[in-house]
Amino acid sequence: MSESTIPIPPPVAEELRAAIDTAGIARNVDLVARILATGIGLGMDGTDRLDLKITTAALTEMRAAFRLFAPYEDVPKVTIFGSARTKPDDPLYRQAADVAAALAAQGWMIVTGAGPGIMQAAAEGAGPGHSLGVSIRLPFEEKPNAVVGANARNVAMKYFFTRKLMLVKESRGFVCVPGGFGTLDEMFELLTLQQTGKAEPTPIVLLDEPGGAFWAGLGRFVNDCLVPSGVISPRDFDRVLVTDSVEAAAAEITGFWRNYDSLRWVGGRLVLRVKAEPTDAEVAALNDEFGDLLAAGRIERTGPLRVEREDHDRLDLPRLVLRLNQFRVGHLHRLVRALNALPSAPG
Repeated sequence: MSESTIPIPPPVAEELRAAIDTAGIARNVDLVARILATGIGLGMDGTDRLDLKITTAALTEMRAAFRLFAPYEDVPKVTIFGSARTKPDDPLYRQAADVAAALAAQGWMIVTGAGPGIMQAAAEGAGPGHSLGVSIRLPFEEKPNAVVGANARNVAMKYFFTRKLMLVKESRGFVCVPGGFGTLDEMFELLTLQQTGKAEPTPIVLLDEPGGAFWAGLGRFVNDCLVPSGVISPRDFDRVLVTDSVEAAAAEITGFWRNYDSLRWVGGRLVLRVKAEPTDAEVAALNDEFGDLLAAGRIERTGPLRVEREDHDRLDLPRLVLRLNQFRVGHLHRLVRALNALPSAPG
């Protein structure tokens, strides 16, 4: 049964509110109350003990991860995925270390799964001061690598689903280095989140060793099998950069944020915040190129909308507003890239 079929008794709800007040919680009280009420509801539902243990562990791990990331909220982060089995003498190990070092040098923090192989290579390239780890507790992989462990910038998790949430949620870019089932799972989940609009547009780089054919083979599979069968759209794979160049990989991550800053949905309108005010001619050109993405109307310049003003949300930035066709949300990355390429965009 659901919480809606067994409502929380009003006296219990009042006691939960009193407990929140006693704890001194003043922010987001409504959401904290919902979390507590859900826990009570699970007990009222007679939920199985194993299910309660899963819920408890997941919530505990998420809290620990949120606390780990909180001090670095304003620091851009990139997650690097890859195999735990890659050896230090493998060219892929060097690639991962080099791209991490290049991004760390530009102020980015590197997030990894905190294990050996590519994860350790990326942490070594970034250095302890620019590394964060989200490790998984496995019988054969019990401790975080020495780099993230050195500063205790790691949170260990029991469940893959909570770990994957934190590896994706905090990052503004992703680099995938050839790996096995785990790496491919992470890479395809990134693509699915982007395709369905469940995650905001972010740059995704598939980085190979110099002259490598691992990701090129995936590209052929996509174009020869997935697109002709109709299970994905012809341009779905355009959102990723396949490269064997560390310089190109780092430029793809940082360049994605050259002009584009963020987005927000306000009712049926999508607001895109940019760093530089586009000209009338540039807005007209965007309408000509991306009219197929719109459900109605045109792309227009605007000041902060009322709800943005109420939330003090990025009020200093120029904005474009549009009514996006929800069936085309997976192609939003095209518009973002066009915004970054505008002549008015920062150099």
